[in-house]
Amino acid sequence: MVDDDTPLADSAFDLPTDELIELLETGDMDVEGRMPHSSNATLLVTLWPDGAERPEPPEDHDPANHPLPGSHRAIYKPGQGERPLWDYPGGLYKREVATYRLADALGWDVIPPTVLVNGPFGEGSVQAFVDGDFAEHYFTLHEAGIGDDDLRAICTLDLMANNTDRKSGHCILGRDGRIYGIDNGLTFHAQWKLRTVMWDYIAQPIPDELVHDVARFVDGGITDGLCALLDPFEQDALMTRAQGIVDRPFFPADDTDGHRWPWPLV
Repeated sequence: MVDDDTPLADSAFDLPTDELIELLETGDMDVEGRMPHSSNATLLVTLWPDGAERPEPPEDHDPANHPLPGSHRAIYKPGQGERPLWDYPGGLYKREVATYRLADALGWDVIPPTVLVNGPFGEGSVQAFVDGDFAEHYFTLHEAGIGDDDLRAICTLDLMANNTDRKSGHCILGRDGRIYGIDNGLTFHAQWKLRTVMWDYIAQPIPDELVHDVARFVDGGITDGLCALLDPFEQDALMTRAQGIVDRPFFPADDTDGHRWPWPLV
């Protein structure tokens, strides 16, 4: 559980955002293994700056928990490791990147930097690894009153992105005390398909500062970076959902008798 006496880091990541994105895009990638409980290929990787010298690891080295000096952990999701879905086309990794680009366009630092790469197993997404407290998740954080601003931002982002799979365990408490939303592949469907555990804000007003950011996004139009990742129907649906938040800035209720919950919940 959260320890209030633990000092917070300045950032959840070891590099400034621009340097981190450059590393994600250009770094040398070593695949360490598959993340547990993942339905698609979700791989823990180690990234090294291009041309960096690598120290010799000790015999008992555990890259998952103790990266070598100069290296950085990330999550790589290759497209060829995805299971086919009846309601989504292939290329869920592009939606991972689209979710980050949407959050970035809004100015919301709640999604770890995520980019497209051509990795060891082909094209996919690579996302900065959040070195967080994995005993915590949405239910424990909300109950403890931790990170409410971040949770509301993630909840609002999920409304815009039409997240079909926001599980409790997808809300990670970083070492900086911020909360980050991960596993964002089931998003941006043109049909309304929201499924989330984040129903505690029902009928509450969406904070004014978030609504202002959404209105700015609507006024500016969909960015080129998002256009490249979404089809025209998905683009139109995104803008319609964004306009809906501006017109009625309240968190919605589940009107389907509980059918809008993902499974498993954590």
